[in-house]
Amino acid sequence: MSPNILDAFGLNHNDYHTKAFGSGLINSTWEISGPRGRYILQCINKNVFKNPQDIADNLSALEHYLKRTSPGYLFTAPLPALNGKLLVEDSDNYYRLLPFIGGSHTVDFITQGQQAYEAAKQFGKFTRLLNGFDPRQLKYTLPDFHNLNLRVEQFKAALANADKVVLEKAAEEIRQVEAHIAIADIYKKIVSDQQIPLRVIHHDTKINNVLFDDDNNGLCVIDLDTVMPGYYISDVGDMMRTYLSAANEEERDLDKIKIREDYFIAIYKGYMEEMGDVLTPAEKSLFFYSGKFMIYMQAIRFLADFLNGDIYYHTSYPGHNLLRTQNQLTLLKRYLESENSLQQAAHDLEKVYAGTNAR
Repeated sequence: MSPNILDAFGLNHNDYHTKAFGSGLINSTWEISGPRGRYILQCINKNVFKNPQDIADNLSALEHYLKRTSPGYLFTAPLPALNGKLLVEDSDNYYRLLPFIGGSHTVDFITQGQQAYEAAKQFGKFTRLLNGFDPRQLKYTLPDFHNLNLRVEQFKAALANADKVVLEKAAEEIRQVEAHIAIADIYKKIVSDQQIPLRVIHHDTKINNVLFDDDNNGLCVIDLDTVMPGYYISDVGDMMRTYLSAANEEERDLDKIKIREDYFIAIYKGYMEEMGDVLTPAEKSLFFYSGKFMIYMQAIRFLADFLNGDIYYHTSYPGHNLLRTQNQLTLLKRYLESENSLQQAAHDLEKVYAGTNAR
């Protein structure tokens, strides 16, 4: 990283200490500390985000809206450089500076239902506060990111072009994906019939994208690069996929994949406390479906990559993406096995959050 970057933000590089920060896998991130305080500096990964300016434009529009409508909300917007721009370009890389939020921390692995509740509440609050913002004003920083229709077509193309040996290795996983194609059919109908509205959605609701205070209360959501128009099932579904089992998508022992019903209830409570009087009846009816939607889509993406020769996801050993596929299909199986009890839990809570906001 060139010292010119800090200078462009009005920070004399000779006065500031830089060290690597966080556990993110996409952008390169550093903590900057010096006489004017602490900051977070990030280099945006252009291999993932082809047009970093789209991210800057989106965040600028959201910041202006929230300053006007919810001035007390903690929105982690980038700070302007000396030239007034939110991005500094250097050697074809794009950098941004963010404030460091003192007295805050992130969690890499969810271990308590209360964490799921706080996270769901913060993601729900984010979308609720932006309910009056027209999502069509935002640019798609990752086009078709959660487009299940496209993911199915990509899977079919991979299936048609895969090597015979690879097809034989993945025969059972292919069968399971095809057996659950009704999940994709529901999504296709949701989109074609415009059953639910587009909203401002985060699209990456893993637990380490929430800031917690020292008492483990949620403060706000962070890592806003994927904020764009979308359906609320993306955010809730990603929480289901990543919070409900203690075993993550890298777990090889599939017997460890189990559904924690209390975490499902925590997600429901936290999200509905913020969004209970915002979601339409059609959206509420899809709460459980959101988990099926996201788990199935991730299984398809891993399997398609395996069939394509592991060209998208980084792999650490032969068959890594096939194992990930098995992992997600097992999670989907356990989720579907829990459907009656989870749906009943949501139904029991629905009266509390239907048409009222429990804040």
